[in-house]
Amino acid sequence: MTKRVAILLSGSGSNMVSLVDSMTGDHPARACLVMSNNHDAGGLQKAADRGVDTAVVDHRPYGEDRAAFEDVLHARLIEARPDILCLAGFMRVLTEGFVSRWQGRMLNIHPSLLPKYRGLNTHARALDAGDTSAGCTVHEVTPALDDGPILGQAQVPIHPDDTPQSLAARVLEQEHILYPAVLRQFAEGNRQMIALP
Repeated sequence: MTKRVAILLSGSGSNMVSLVDSMTGDHPARACLVMSNNHDAGGLQKAADRGVDTAVVDHRPYGEDRAAFEDVLHARLIEARPDILCLAGFMRVLTEGFVSRWQGRMLNIHPSLLPKYRGLNTHARALDAGDTSAGCTVHEVTPALDDGPILGQAQVPIHPDDTPQSLAARVLEQEHILYPAVLRQFAEGNRQMIALP
């Protein structure tokens, strides 16, 4: 039975595009919803252009009440009946209450080789530390930030003249390869880690 995938994003949706475009042919999943907390997210139009339903739940009217925002988010997701939830540049930290409802079915991609550099500014931190390689990680989401079982990693070398921007661009190319590969395997029920050189 084909799995239904909902994707949450906040921005341009490049990882969403790579996921949706991968779900064709004999792929075991299909996108059922792309949702954002931002009306202006460029990814919404890209999803609509691909025939995927879209929705917006703006977090701003809820102020500091994250649980109230997440209740509305959850209700809209339930309507779409996803089997898998993919975070793809969704720039909201989710509470334990929300994560617990979807744990075991929710994936995230993070632009570092976890457990290194949880949180933001990952590329600058890797450069500041003098690392020789960087990369990205797809993991199951747990209540702890950028934690949870690692399902895939892709490494890229750090060049002597790299800036955070140049490194980010090369890592993003690998994100677009890794995330679809992990999603396909996850949808098949396989949680074995994928390692890209």
